[in-house]
Amino acid sequence: MRPLEAVVGSKSTRSNVAVRDRVQRAAGRSDTRRALVWCGTELLTERGFQVTGIEEVLKRVGVPKGSFYHFFKSKDEFGVAVIHNYVDYYARKMDRIFNNTSLSPLSRLKAFVENAKHGMTRFDFRRGCLIGNLGQELASLDNEFRNQLEAVLVSWETRVAACLEEAIQMGEISPDNDAHALSRFFWIGWEGAILRAKLTRSLAPIDHFVGIYFSRVAI
Repeated sequence: MRPLEAVVGSKSTRSNVAVRDRVQRAAGRSDTRRALVWCGTELLTERGFQVTGIEEVLKRVGVPKGSFYHFFKSKDEFGVAVIHNYVDYYARKMDRIFNNTSLSPLSRLKAFVENAKHGMTRFDFRRGCLIGNLGQELASLDNEFRNQLEAVLVSWETRVAACLEEAIQMGEISPDNDAHALSRFFWIGWEGAILRAKLTRSLAPIDHFVGIYFSRVAI
């Protein structure tokens, strides 16, 4: 008969190994889901929702089809996860830019524009704004997606409106301005400029829009 210490030690070792295995499996599942969502974010930003097939996502990530349906009940549910991922990513980027108090408010908005222009050229104009792309593609097809996408755009308008309100308070632009109206105008024009830049594979539409915005609108 083995000593009690050996038996307890053996059980403890097995328990520790089991815990580690569960943790590793959980981490692996989390990594797989994250990889699927990020791959979907890239593909949907480039191609759109309806054209992108689940099979291509799985092939790029290197996981079997069963893994996809372990995490997502449908392609629509996957699409919602991709939108959430993009919104979280965009929020972090906007935090870095609009919370940078070393720049004046209008300089922050201009920095946002330059950052976006860099991203457009970095990916050779294949990617634009996922929210704008999906809004054009799905607005007439799915009310759930339409409402979700509109809510995202409204939240971005609110973010830029706060920046423009600060610009008014600091005297960068006239106090006669309505910060929320200026922000709404910015996003309406901005999404159109991004789309046109993708079509022409040129920054000229963006430069044209922001040139007029900062010289004739936000003044």
